[in-house]
Order: sequence, then structure tokens, then C-alpha cells
Amino acid sequence: MTLCPLCGSELVPQGNPFINSKRTSSHDSISRQNHQIEVVLDNLRSTLNVGSIFRTADGAGVNKIYCCGTTPTPEHPKIAKTSLGAEDFIPWQYCSNALDIVEIKKQQGFQIYSLEAADNAEPILTRPTVNEGSSVLLIVGNEVSGIDPSIMEISTRRLFIPMRGTKTSLNVAVAFGIAIYSLTN
Repeated sequence: MTLCPLCGSELVPQGNPFINSKRTSSHDSISRQNHQIEVVLDNLRSTLNVGSIFRTADGAGVNKIYCCGTTPTPEHPKIAKTSLGAEDFIPWQYCSNALDIVEIKKQQGFQIYSLEAADNAEPILTRPTVNEGSSVLLIVGNEVSGIDPSIMEISTRRLFIPMRGTKTSLNVAVAFGIAIYSLTN
């Protein structure tokens, strides 16, 4: 018997249990057909942030994630804690050096967008979304040291999230969420 923590009376289950519905195939075609967006995680440290990014990427319709350098991959058991299975839906690949994959994607015609609070970056909230038919590779960097400067040099655009408080950056998973939805909506 379960009791209410406030009044002490017996709790009685009511109604049907909650069932988490799965994504339908029609939703897949809607969310992923307008543009190609792939993501590079450049030397992230936290498994929880990586898991959160996978979950957000799935919701935003990202096509692929590249875990680069020291970024933990979905093979790490702690990623499932925050990804809640999204790592099973998002294609991913490990690459030891993010610059290698960025150069390949640039040659394939992808626009390279780096999310970094750099001097020459433009605010992400005032830029247009990704155009239909475009291919974009969004780079998210290390929580302390940022994105590899070599990647910043070859980026098509450098984007930042305006900060109004005393801190100069957000948690990487939160920043990714703001960026990916700014680009796709």
C-alpha cells in the first residue's frame, strides 16, 4: 500500500498507464527531407552532454553525428542515461581528428558552421535558417577550449549565442539545442 506523503491517505492508481509512443515513418520523412544537417562534436568531455546532444539531434532531424577526438561515443554506457535511446536512431561515426571530416564535408559541398563565441562570429538568432536542399555541417567544440582553430579558419560561418548575463557561454548541450533549432526552424 502506497500512502500520500502529505495527508497519509492510501493512493489508488487511476486510469491507463502512460505509454511512450514511437516515431512513425511518416514523421521521419517530414523531419529529415528538407535539408542535410550533420554535426561534429569536437573534443567534448562529458558523456551526459553527448547523450543530451544525441537526443536533441534526433528531435531536430539531424542526419549524422561525428564524435571526434576525445568525444565519447555511444558505445559508452553513460551516454544512454541522457540520450534515452536516441543513439540507436542517429547514425554516428568516430573520427580521431575533426579537421579531417570537416575538410571532406567541405569538399562534398557542405557549408561549415562553427558555433563559437569568436570575434568575427555572427549572432545565430538573427541569421536565416538552413535553406531547403542545403547541406550544413554544424561544429560544436570543447566546453573549455572551444573549436580547433584550423576548423574555424575554413568555416563558412561562425555563429554565437548572445549572452546577456555575466557568463560568456552556455553548457554545450544547451547551446547545441538552441543552435540546431535556430538553424532548422
